[in-house]
Amino acid sequence: MNQTTNTEISKPFLKTLQGQTSKIPPVWLMRQAGRYLPEYMEIRKKAGSFLNLCYSPDMATEVTLQPIRRYGFDAAILFSDILVVPDALGQKVEFETGFGPRLDPITDEYGLRKLDINATPEKFEIVYETVERIKGSLPKDVALIGFCGAPWTVATYMIAGQGTKDQEPTRMFAYRNPETFQSLIDLLVETSAQYLIGQIEAGAEAVQIFDSWSGVLPDSEFEKWCVQPTKRLVGLIRKVHPDIPIIGFPKDAESSYVRFVEETGVNAISCGTSMSLDWIKKNLQPITTVQGNLDPMLLINGGEELERRVHEIKSVLSGRPHIFNLGHGITPLTPLENVARLVELIRSPSV
Repeated sequence: MNQTTNTEISKPFLKTLQGQTSKIPPVWLMRQAGRYLPEYMEIRKKAGSFLNLCYSPDMATEVTLQPIRRYGFDAAILFSDILVVPDALGQKVEFETGFGPRLDPITDEYGLRKLDINATPEKFEIVYETVERIKGSLPKDVALIGFCGAPWTVATYMIAGQGTKDQEPTRMFAYRNPETFQSLIDLLVETSAQYLIGQIEAGAEAVQIFDSWSGVLPDSEFEKWCVQPTKRLVGLIRKVHPDIPIIGFPKDAESSYVRFVEETGVNAISCGTSMSLDWIKKNLQPITTVQGNLDPMLLINGGEELERRVHEIKSVLSGRPHIFNLGHGITPLTPLENVARLVELIRSPSV
């Protein structure tokens, strides 16, 4: 089991996850390694396919480090994809240019039985090697974040075979086949726990669980398919690594955030762009570290509006632990100079 060292505790990102408050919040951006960076696009062309890039320790390490070299963020996040989990389980996964992920959809219990948790080490070990390489290459004050998709969100792709706007195929599958769907969720909880534990043992110092499609769930289903699986996942990780910081992101489920934090036991929660700063300050900061919620579109726009919003976020959330981030991932159209300006603004004592 990895032990937290004094060096690791001194990292600004980890200190904030431990509940410490600082005048200058640590900063990293979701999807900070990606298509807005020209150096990433060069590596992407060499990789041939997106999954080739995810499963190449050399290339995945390089693209993880690129935004750290360029902007000096306080944390790096492993470059990979949430669909590594179904791919490792044996479901066919491909990424089609201009469309996104394509999977062989699971339509019944037979499709579920074809998945094999015992087959996952073949793919997971490649990712762990990447984590080890990244950790060995990072500056001493930069933390490393591992991640996975939450069981519900990963299941939506596995059932539908692709991304959909309202996740209707998976919602209907869960209503019509509750026992089969529960079995899939149980498998994803166990597999994701093994995956994150492996990342931690390879060097990840915190992990984030992305539930990108939790916002489509009705209240009772949110409890069943988002809160409870995440709670079990957190518990399995904590049995092995009780002190590892865990960040939750139940995207677009703002009305359920307090319940999510209290029931799952995460150390921090990522806040979307639509959330009121005053509400975050009043309801979330007293119980957890918060992360976010700058609009990625505002980062594209830049200028005075960006400066105003950065100042507002820092001012309102400065009294308690806060990690500066976007409300969702950085987009390909983001100007490089705007990201540099953002980091400058965050780290300026006068803003």
